[in-house]
Amino acid sequence: MAIASPPPISASSPHAIDAMDIGVRYSLRFTKKTTFRNSLGQMLSRDADEPFWALRSVSFGLVHGESLAVIGPNGAGKSTLLQVLAGIILPSEGSVEVNGHVSSLLTLGAGFDQDLSGRDNILLAGAFMGLDDRLVRDLLPSIVDYADLGQFIDAPIKTYSSGMRARLGFAIATSVDPDILLLDEVLATGDAEFREKSRTRVIELVKAAKGIVLVTHDMAWVEEYCNRAMLLEKGRVIIEGDPSEVVRTHIERSKARKAERAAQLGSAAI
Repeated sequence: MAIASPPPISASSPHAIDAMDIGVRYSLRFTKKTTFRNSLGQMLSRDADEPFWALRSVSFGLVHGESLAVIGPNGAGKSTLLQVLAGIILPSEGSVEVNGHVSSLLTLGAGFDQDLSGRDNILLAGAFMGLDDRLVRDLLPSIVDYADLGQFIDAPIKTYSSGMRARLGFAIATSVDPDILLLDEVLATGDAEFREKSRTRVIELVKAAKGIVLVTHDMAWVEEYCNRAMLLEKGRVIIEGDPSEVVRTHIERSKARKAERAAQLGSAAI
Protein backbone atom coordinates (compact mmCIF):
# COMPACT_ATOMS: atom_id res chain seq x y z
CA MET A 1 0.00 0.00 0.00
CA ALA A 2 1.48 3.34 -1.03
CA ILE A 3 1.81 5.90 1.73
CA ALA A 4 2.42 9.62 1.88
CA SER A 5 5.11 10.95 4.17
CA PRO A 6 4.16 13.74 6.62
CA PRO A 7 6.38 16.69 7.54
CA PRO A 8 9.37 15.79 9.76
CA ILE A 9 8.82 15.49 13.51
CA SER A 10 10.16 18.23 15.72
CA ALA A 11 13.13 17.13 17.81
CA SER A 12 12.21 19.52 20.65
CA SER A 13 10.09 16.94 22.48
CA PRO A 14 10.79 13.25 23.11
CA HIS A 15 7.08 12.54 23.31
CA ALA A 16 4.55 12.08 20.56
CA ILE A 17 1.83 13.00 23.08
CA ASP A 18 2.02 14.71 26.47
CA ALA A 19 -1.32 14.62 28.28
CA MET A 20 -1.35 16.51 31.55
CA ASP A 21 -4.22 16.31 34.05
CA ILE A 22 -6.92 16.10 31.37
CA GLY A 23 -10.46 16.61 32.57
CA VAL A 24 -13.66 16.68 30.50
CA ARG A 25 -16.74 17.95 32.30
CA TYR A 26 -20.35 17.89 31.12
CA SER A 27 -23.40 19.49 32.67
CA LEU A 28 -26.15 16.95 33.36
CA ARG A 29 -28.67 19.74 32.80
CA PHE A 30 -27.81 19.78 29.10
CA THR A 31 -27.21 16.08 28.54
CA LYS A 32 -30.81 15.00 29.23
CA LYS A 33 -33.83 15.60 27.07
CA THR A 34 -35.51 18.75 28.30
CA THR A 35 -39.19 18.39 29.23
CA PHE A 36 -41.36 20.41 31.59
CA ARG A 37 -41.36 17.54 34.08
CA ASN A 38 -37.60 16.98 34.22
CA SER A 39 -36.96 20.75 34.06
CA LEU A 40 -39.09 21.16 37.19
CA GLY A 41 -37.32 18.23 38.79
CA GLN A 42 -33.93 19.76 37.96
CA MET A 43 -34.89 23.07 39.52
CA LEU A 44 -35.81 21.23 42.72
CA SER A 45 -32.70 19.04 42.72
CA ARG A 46 -29.14 20.05 43.44
CA ASP A 47 -27.97 17.07 41.35
CA ALA A 48 -29.01 18.91 38.19
CA ASP A 49 -26.14 21.34 38.68
CA GLU A 50 -23.61 18.68 39.61
CA PRO A 51 -21.07 18.29 36.78
CA PHE A 52 -20.41 14.89 35.24
CA TRP A 53 -16.71 14.22 34.67
CA ALA A 54 -16.19 11.96 31.65
CA LEU A 55 -12.43 12.23 32.33
CA ARG A 56 -10.58 13.48 35.39
CA SER A 57 -6.88 13.90 36.14
CA VAL A 58 -5.71 11.79 33.19
CA SER A 59 -1.97 12.14 32.54
CA PHE A 60 0.39 10.12 30.36
CA GLY A 61 3.18 10.46 27.83
CA LEU A 62 3.46 8.53 24.58
CA VAL A 63 6.84 8.25 22.87
CA HIS A 64 7.30 7.58 19.19
CA GLY A 65 7.38 3.84 18.58
CA GLU A 66 4.97 3.01 21.39
CA SER A 67 1.58 1.36 21.04
CA LEU A 68 -0.65 2.30 23.99
CA ALA A 69 -3.83 0.30 24.57
CA VAL A 70 -6.64 2.06 26.43
CA ILE A 71 -9.01 -0.46 28.02
CA GLY A 72 -11.87 -0.38 30.49
CA PRO A 73 -15.60 -1.05 30.90
CA ASN A 74 -18.24 0.69 28.80
CA GLY A 75 -18.62 4.32 29.84
CA ALA A 76 -15.10 4.52 31.25
CA GLY A 77 -14.16 7.51 29.07
CA LYS A 78 -12.01 5.69 26.50
CA SER A 79 -13.59 7.20 23.39
CA THR A 80 -13.75 10.62 25.05
CA LEU A 81 -10.00 10.44 25.60
CA LEU A 82 -9.39 9.68 21.92
CA GLN A 83 -11.62 12.60 20.94
CA VAL A 84 -9.54 14.91 23.12
CA LEU A 85 -6.30 13.61 21.57
CA ALA A 86 -7.78 14.09 18.09
CA GLY A 87 -8.76 17.67 18.87
CA ILE A 88 -12.50 17.00 18.52
CA ILE A 89 -13.17 17.81 22.18
CA LEU A 90 -11.35 20.53 24.12
CA PRO A 91 -10.56 19.47 27.68
CA SER A 92 -12.29 21.36 30.49
CA GLU A 93 -9.01 21.29 32.39
CA GLY A 94 -5.45 20.20 31.78
CA SER A 95 -3.64 20.23 28.45
CA VAL A 96 -2.50 18.04 25.56
CA GLU A 97 0.65 18.59 23.53
CA VAL A 98 1.01 16.65 20.28
CA ASN A 99 4.30 16.40 18.40
CA GLY A 100 3.73 15.13 14.89
CA HIS A 101 1.02 14.54 12.33
CA VAL A 102 -2.09 12.85 13.78
CA SER A 103 -4.34 10.56 11.76
CA SER A 104 -7.57 9.31 13.25
CA LEU A 105 -10.65 7.37 12.19
CA LEU A 106 -12.57 9.66 14.54
CA THR A 107 -11.98 12.80 12.51
CA LEU A 108 -12.40 10.91 9.24
CA GLY A 109 -15.76 9.54 10.30
CA ALA A 110 -16.92 13.04 11.17
CA GLY A 111 -15.84 14.23 7.74
CA PHE A 112 -17.53 11.55 5.61
CA ASP A 113 -20.32 12.82 3.35
CA GLN A 114 -23.18 10.30 3.46
CA ASP A 115 -24.35 11.09 -0.08
CA LEU A 116 -20.93 10.77 -1.73
CA SER A 117 -19.35 7.52 -2.84
CA GLY A 118 -16.48 5.89 -1.02
CA ARG A 119 -14.12 7.00 -3.78
CA ASP A 120 -15.25 10.62 -3.54
CA ASN A 121 -15.01 10.48 0.24
CA ILE A 122 -11.34 9.49 -0.06
CA LEU A 123 -10.71 12.74 -1.94
CA LEU A 124 -12.82 14.64 0.60
CA ALA A 125 -10.94 13.11 3.52
CA GLY A 126 -7.63 14.05 1.92
CA ALA A 127 -8.73 17.67 1.71
CA PHE A 128 -10.03 17.41 5.29
CA MET A 129 -6.55 16.32 6.40
CA GLY A 130 -4.89 19.15 4.48
CA LEU A 131 -3.24 16.94 1.85
CA ASP A 132 -2.49 18.13 -1.67
CA ASP A 133 -5.19 17.00 -4.13
CA ARG A 134 -2.62 15.58 -6.57
CA LEU A 135 -1.06 13.49 -3.80
CA VAL A 136 -4.45 12.11 -2.73
CA ARG A 137 -5.28 11.19 -6.34
CA ASP A 138 -1.92 9.39 -6.58
CA LEU A 139 -2.76 7.47 -3.42
CA LEU A 140 -6.35 6.75 -4.48
CA PRO A 141 -5.74 3.39 -6.25
CA SER A 142 -3.79 1.93 -3.32
CA ILE A 143 -6.40 3.15 -0.78
CA VAL A 144 -9.21 1.60 -2.84
CA ASP A 145 -7.27 -1.64 -3.13
CA TYR A 146 -6.50 -1.77 0.60
CA ALA A 147 -10.11 -1.06 1.64
CA ASP A 148 -11.21 -3.91 -0.67
CA LEU A 149 -14.86 -2.84 -0.83
CA GLY A 150 -15.44 -4.08 -4.37
CA GLN A 151 -18.20 -2.30 -6.26
CA PHE A 152 -19.32 -0.54 -3.08
CA ILE A 153 -16.40 1.88 -3.43
CA ASP A 154 -18.62 3.73 -5.94
CA ALA A 155 -21.78 3.50 -3.80
CA PRO A 156 -22.87 6.25 -1.36
CA ILE A 157 -21.40 5.97 2.14
CA LYS A 158 -24.94 5.88 3.57
CA THR A 159 -25.30 2.36 2.12
CA TYR A 160 -22.21 1.11 4.01
CA SER A 161 -22.27 -1.05 7.11
CA SER A 162 -20.24 0.12 10.12
CA GLY A 163 -17.57 -2.44 9.21
CA MET A 164 -17.30 -1.10 5.66
CA ARG A 165 -16.99 2.45 6.93
CA ALA A 166 -14.24 1.35 9.31
CA ARG A 167 -12.37 -0.40 6.49
CA LEU A 168 -12.47 2.72 4.33
CA GLY A 169 -11.50 4.97 7.23
CA PHE A 170 -8.60 2.72 8.25
CA ALA A 171 -7.32 2.58 4.66
CA ILE A 172 -7.35 6.39 4.45
CA ALA A 173 -5.95 7.02 7.95
CA THR A 174 -2.96 4.72 7.47
CA SER A 175 -2.21 5.78 3.89
CA VAL A 176 -0.74 9.10 5.03
CA ASP A 177 2.03 7.51 7.14
CA PRO A 178 1.00 9.34 10.32
CA ASP A 179 3.36 10.08 13.21
CA ILE A 180 0.46 9.36 15.59
CA LEU A 181 -2.48 7.07 14.84
CA LEU A 182 -5.64 7.02 16.97
CA LEU A 183 -7.87 3.96 16.61
CA ASP A 184 -11.18 3.13 18.28
CA GLU A 185 -12.14 -0.55 18.04
CA VAL A 186 -11.23 -0.76 14.35
CA LEU A 187 -9.70 -4.20 14.87
CA ALA A 188 -13.09 -5.54 15.96
CA THR A 189 -14.79 -4.71 12.66
CA GLY A 190 -14.86 -6.42 9.29
CA ASP A 191 -14.01 -9.98 8.39
CA ALA A 192 -11.09 -12.01 9.74
CA GLU A 193 -8.92 -11.29 6.70
CA PHE A 194 -9.25 -7.51 7.06
CA ARG A 195 -8.74 -7.63 10.82
CA GLU A 196 -5.48 -9.46 10.26
CA LYS A 197 -4.46 -6.95 7.60
CA SER A 198 -5.24 -4.14 10.06
CA ARG A 199 -3.13 -5.77 12.77
CA THR A 200 -0.22 -6.16 10.37
CA ARG A 201 -0.43 -2.51 9.36
CA VAL A 202 -0.49 -1.32 12.99
CA ILE A 203 2.58 -3.45 13.75
CA GLU A 204 4.36 -1.93 10.73
CA LEU A 205 3.61 1.58 12.03
CA VAL A 206 4.93 0.74 15.50
CA LYS A 207 8.12 -0.70 14.00
CA ALA A 208 8.49 2.50 11.97
CA ALA A 209 8.58 4.49 15.26
CA LYS A 210 5.01 5.76 15.01
CA GLY A 211 2.90 6.40 18.09
CA ILE A 212 -0.35 4.43 18.39
CA VAL A 213 -3.21 4.94 20.84
CA LEU A 214 -5.71 2.11 20.51
CA VAL A 215 -9.04 1.61 22.27
CA THR A 216 -9.95 -2.06 22.22
CA HIS A 217 -11.75 -4.87 24.06
CA ASP A 218 -9.41 -7.47 22.53
CA MET A 219 -7.21 -8.37 25.48
CA ALA A 220 -5.14 -10.85 23.45
CA TRP A 221 -4.17 -8.03 21.07
CA VAL A 222 -3.26 -5.79 24.02
CA GLU A 223 -0.90 -8.35 25.54
CA GLU A 224 0.71 -9.50 22.31
CA TYR A 225 1.19 -6.29 20.34
CA CYS A 226 1.05 -3.26 22.68
CA ASN A 227 4.05 -1.81 24.54
CA ARG A 228 1.89 -0.29 27.28
CA ALA A 229 -1.68 -0.30 28.49
CA MET A 230 -3.88 2.00 30.54
CA LEU A 231 -7.04 1.03 32.42
CA LEU A 232 -9.76 3.67 32.70
CA GLU A 233 -12.76 3.45 34.99
CA LYS A 234 -15.28 6.24 35.48
CA GLY A 235 -12.96 8.65 33.71
CA ARG A 236 -9.91 8.02 35.89
CA VAL A 237 -6.71 6.07 35.36
CA ILE A 238 -6.71 2.96 37.57
CA ILE A 239 -3.38 1.55 36.43
CA GLU A 240 -0.91 2.15 33.61
CA GLY A 241 2.13 0.13 32.57
CA ASP A 242 2.90 -3.43 31.52
CA PRO A 243 0.05 -4.72 29.29
CA SER A 244 -0.21 -8.11 31.00
CA GLU A 245 -0.48 -6.53 34.44
CA VAL A 246 -3.06 -3.99 33.28
CA VAL A 247 -5.14 -6.68 31.55
CA ARG A 248 -5.00 -8.88 34.65
CA THR A 249 -6.18 -5.97 36.83
CA HIS A 250 -9.00 -5.22 34.37
CA ILE A 251 -10.21 -8.84 34.39
CA GLU A 252 -10.06 -9.09 38.19
CA ARG A 253 -11.98 -5.84 38.68
CA SER A 254 -14.56 -6.84 36.03
CA LYS A 255 -15.16 -10.15 37.85
CA ALA A 256 -15.51 -8.33 41.17
CA ARG A 257 -18.11 -5.94 39.70
CA LYS A 258 -20.11 -8.84 38.25
CA ALA A 259 -20.03 -10.68 41.57
CA GLU A 260 -21.18 -7.54 43.38
CA ARG A 261 -24.07 -7.01 40.95
CA ALA A 262 -25.10 -10.66 41.28
CA ALA A 263 -25.09 -10.36 45.06
CA GLN A 264 -27.20 -7.18 44.90
CA LEU A 265 -29.72 -8.86 42.60
CA GLY A 266 -29.83 -11.86 44.92
CA SER A 267 -30.51 -9.63 47.93
CA ALA A 268 -33.23 -7.76 46.08
CA ALA A 269 -34.97 -11.02 45.15
CA ILE A 270 -35.22 -12.17 48.77
